Amino acid sequence: MKQLFILLLFILSSQIVFSQGKAETAVANTVETLRKAMVDADKSALENISAEELSYGHSSGKIENKSEFVEAIVSGKSDFVKIDLSDQTIKVVGKTALVRHKFFAETNDGGKPGTVTLHILTIWQKQKGGWKLLARQAVRVQ
Repeated sequence: MKQLFILLLFILSSQIVFSQGKAETAVANTVETLRKAMVDADKSALENISAEELSYGHSSGKIENKSEFVEAIVSGKSDFVKIDLSDQTIKVVGKTALVRHKFFAETNDGGKPGTVTLHILTIWQKQKGGWKLLARQAVRVQ
């Protein structure tokens, strides 16, 4: 009986780890979709990946809602020529995922070339079978 109990615990813990890994992979793929949509200024993709309740925080302290975030990218006000992410960590807790990474971008905001290096925290929520960006906060690397 004890051996059966140990076997069941092993099987259940393996399922949890497998599910967790699967969820983290799905979140990582969604983060990549967001990165690409920001570089491509893809309005449809940006709207699709963002939660209606989005709170998008910039390193300057400016906060945008979903429509403001999408419009800034699509209009070229925030123009990302290239975005590289590194040192990414993903922690999935139920229907919420916390993603941290370093963010390096080449920009052309309003026609003015530049670069930016940030630390980013994004919060994703599982909604209707997919991961949606619920919140984002950036801080400048000191």
